[in-house]
Amino acid sequence: MKIKSFLIFALLIGVASLFAFYPKKSASTSERESIILRAIISFIEQVHFRPLPLDDTFSKNVYDDYLNVLDRGKRFLIQDDINKLKPYETTIDDEIKAGNLDFFDLSLNLLNSGIERSRVIYQDILSHPMSFHDMDSVQVEYDSLDFAKNVSDLKNRWKSVLKYEVLQEVVRMKDAQDKDSTITAASGKMKTLSEFEIEGRKNVLDDFNKMFDRIAKLRREDRLNDFYNIIAGEFDPHTNYLDPRDKEDFDIGMSGKLIGIGARLQADGDYIKVIEIVPGGPAWKEKNIQANDMIIKVRQETGDALDIRGMRIDDVVAKIRGEKGTKVTLTIKKPNGTMKDVTLTRDEVLMEEGFAKSAILNLSGTVNNVGYIYLPKFYADFQDNDGRFSYSDVAKEIEKLKGENVSGIILDLRNNPGGSLNDVIKMGGFFIKSGPIVQVKSRDRSPYVMNDDDPTYLYDGPLVILVNQNSASASEIMASAMQDYKRAIIIGGKSTYGKGTVQRLFDLDRAIRGNDDIKPLGDVKATIQKYYRINGGSTQLKGVIPDIVLPDMYNYIETGEAENKHAMEWTKVAPATYSQDVYEIHNYNQIVQNSQKRVSQNPIFNSIDANARRIKTQMDKNYISLNIDTYTAELHQRKLDEDKFNKQFKVIESLTAQNLKADLPAINKDSVDIARNKSFITNLRKDVYLEEALRVIKDMQTNSVAEINK
Repeated sequence: MKIKSFLIFALLIGVASLFAFYPKKSASTSERESIILRAIISFIEQVHFRPLPLDDTFSKNVYDDYLNVLDRGKRFLIQDDINKLKPYETTIDDEIKAGNLDFFDLSLNLLNSGIERSRVIYQDILSHPMSFHDMDSVQVEYDSLDFAKNVSDLKNRWKSVLKYEVLQEVVRMKDAQDKDSTITAASGKMKTLSEFEIEGRKNVLDDFNKMFDRIAKLRREDRLNDFYNIIAGEFDPHTNYLDPRDKEDFDIGMSGKLIGIGARLQADGDYIKVIEIVPGGPAWKEKNIQANDMIIKVRQETGDALDIRGMRIDDVVAKIRGEKGTKVTLTIKKPNGTMKDVTLTRDEVLMEEGFAKSAILNLSGTVNNVGYIYLPKFYADFQDNDGRFSYSDVAKEIEKLKGENVSGIILDLRNNPGGSLNDVIKMGGFFIKSGPIVQVKSRDRSPYVMNDDDPTYLYDGPLVILVNQNSASASEIMASAMQDYKRAIIIGGKSTYGKGTVQRLFDLDRAIRGNDDIKPLGDVKATIQKYYRINGGSTQLKGVIPDIVLPDMYNYIETGEAENKHAMEWTKVAPATYSQDVYEIHNYNQIVQNSQKRVSQNPIFNSIDANARRIKTQMDKNYISLNIDTYTAELHQRKLDEDKFNKQFKVIESLTAQNLKADLPAINKDSVDIARNKSFITNLRKDVYLEEALRVIKDMQTNSVAEINK
């Protein structure tokens, strides 16, 4: 209650300060923009955990970050444009205070002029034949590029970019021809490289014309929202402005059902990135789309593929969504650079797949009757009196597993982005008698210890928690608390995501009296607190380092919160007082050593590690060859490596999975549930991480080192 009261008090202060400069009568569009700009800053300054001074340093940071977003690929602006913007480098803070948008207005004018200049450049370049036999290359790491010195330098940059685009088209068409058995030299259908080059230039010209037409149609408010968010993001990466449409998209993630493909998306430069696959949706079932994939094109059942570069995310989402039963084909780019077309049938995304569920696992000759609980997120439905909560659902699963006399439990928090703080506190209490689960600190206040106060517990046997680099927030609270209590063995990649902060939404409309003609104004999402482990450390930046670290495709790639610009720093507080006597891991060191030995001798884990190294090498390449022989050889080798890697993941014969008896009536009620469950069980049997978790459960059951080494 103390924390809640403080937040309300802080909000009231912010509201009071806003009233001082808001117009009392109807406002123009420019006045509305000014109001939003000052309101964003006022709210953030009042409630943010780490407020920053609006000074020249702040201004320089906004200047640099905004230019990077304004022309991330360095394909529109030249140094002369930057020179015109340079005088504003240290005055943006003053403009924010005054609600002045002169810098933004100038940048928008320069960008629009640059876009039209580049339109002329690319159309001219694509009107001339290209050769793919030179040993030149294109730089694909845009962040390290400087802005073009002049128009001539910009043209050279465009030549490399367009040559790469055409080369990809040529290789794609040539590969399709090579795979078509009906096309032979005698058939008269075989095209030459020169013909592919002509067709490739035509395709690329068509794609870029459409892309530039879409860019030209971008609304001023779209660009302005980017500017607002650059300013908000200076405080930390999770503080931002949501215009009314963005807020609506934000709320969709909490809805019960949606017709679509079941994937959460976010803008990433010119493209759209998949950030989460919704369990039970078409993308989840199809398995070929994963988090961190980039969407390049979208094609409906009829018509050509639409290149989505430069499109607003809400426009892309509108293209991907559609009527139930219709199909949409996405061209995606994997983190390793390979391209793939994936066709999905739009369907109702059922939340049932987003809830906790369990199974019984057995590993022949090792361990039997182990309970498995899958928790996709820490959900909580406060809007419905009969709504579902993750803590109560997990409690039911534990009781069902206990009814089948399980010998251990594996709690799977992989790819769990977090959610309800209240639920994770209650859930932590299922495995200890009572005590602290997390510490929460608001600005300028002492940490507040949040306890499980229920002296009872639900389960007192061996517990393993599975995590990965996408386990974040509440998942990290759960894993770190059980790790600090030495109540569970945590298994996963090198660390979890590393998000140790909490955000809250603030409605700008509620802070302004009157001016209904300019509403809705949107919301500010601000970071108001930090989480701390009960041992005093933080998950911020560092995440939770598992007790047993397994090979993972991201183990050599820097991912997570630490890669976000302006991420809040790691800090610590005094530890809470905690202990538990529900279950003691007597042989911790031996368990870890045994696992390390098994993993080092497991060919699948060795292959995962080798593949992770390959991905790291590919991502570190700043240049791509534009020689067709070199490019084709590298592309085909990546495809061979990927196919060889994926073929390894088959059903593990010694690993069996079965449903709980109590779940069978619901599972067998219709063909859809039967098919969904079959996929769930089959995927469990292919999971090499589960296989190792079962072996760890076996070691936890054995209390003496001597017995383990038998």
